[in-house]
Amino acid sequence: MNAPPPAILQVLPALRSGGVERGTLEIAEAQIAAGFRAIVASAGGEMVPALEALGARHITLPLTAKAPWAIWRNAASLAALARAEGVALIHARSRAPAWSALIAARRLGLPFVTTYHGAYNEGFPGKRLYNSVMARGDRVIAISHFIAELIRARHGVEEARLRIIPRGVDLRRFDPALVSAERLAALRAAWGVAEGQPIIMLPARVTRWKGQMVLVEAMAQLPGDALALLVGDAAERPAFQAELQARIAGLGLQDRVRLVGHATDMPAALMLADVVVHASTDAEAFGRTVIEAQAMARPVIASDLGAPRETVAEGITGWRTPPGDAAALAEALSRALAMTDSERAALGARARAAVLLGYTTAAMQAATMATYRELLR
Repeated sequence: MNAPPPAILQVLPALRSGGVERGTLEIAEAQIAAGFRAIVASAGGEMVPALEALGARHITLPLTAKAPWAIWRNAASLAALARAEGVALIHARSRAPAWSALIAARRLGLPFVTTYHGAYNEGFPGKRLYNSVMARGDRVIAISHFIAELIRARHGVEEARLRIIPRGVDLRRFDPALVSAERLAALRAAWGVAEGQPIIMLPARVTRWKGQMVLVEAMAQLPGDALALLVGDAAERPAFQAELQARIAGLGLQDRVRLVGHATDMPAALMLADVVVHASTDAEAFGRTVIEAQAMARPVIASDLGAPRETVAEGITGWRTPPGDAAALAEALSRALAMTDSERAALGARARAAVLLGYTTAAMQAATMATYRELLR
């Protein structure tokens, strides 16, 4: 009887919606395509069925726990799992489970990979030590050049261990040619958007640092009839949502700014927009919505900090404005909305070409699998 193919184990806190979780599924898909068994350990979540539909296996462990005794207990569980399943490599994507995964990998002599997904604040004593687990991999994947510079500065990771692998767009979904008129009409109807009305869109979870309030303030300074759609889940921050609604009402913008909630069809949502806004006031480790908008050939205005400096070429594929500066954002919006159809189409084509060149899911998958193979040789 032939032995089963080797397995690669990815470890993260949970499989709820988010960029880390989406990346986990994308890499599981690549592992299976390359002939490995894909195993993911997490506390579970709504993305587990999608993972299992790819052919991967999910193991439920309490990996959201951060207490030292929980980390040691999870390390023992991961080591037992890796031994039983013939795991050849462990890939960790978040700090607390990464400590457990590091202990398990060292105990078994397995290669250990980390993906450094965030800028990780250091506001508390000992936080740099806690964060440092993400720089302890045999290979450390930085999701942008911005994050790579942070890793070098904070942790002194040598270049031989560091790999820069940007996040990517799934072109099987984010392609203007694939979005039907019926999908666009359904969204227009659901959101009450009039045909021909200029649309500004900010796609992000509704939370203060994502900059929705900055866009509201900018809309108060922007003449015309453009409608701003704030697309994203507000369930986690009801107090901020209420503050946003109060400010919209206070500025008399009820007809010009609308919170529409989560969108399940983001390619179609982005196609509705004449311009897409990224207004984060903290530095983004990557900012996947920027490249998703560009993949849909939309002009993007992004905050001039963090990784969007790498993905938005000023005046070529979009514009960058100082974070938190509503007046500058209003000016950039005015410029974007004043473009002719041909100018907007040309800029959108350049933006999509840039994504195709360097920011696809396929490229991210290939680079990650190459990193695994370096260690598995």
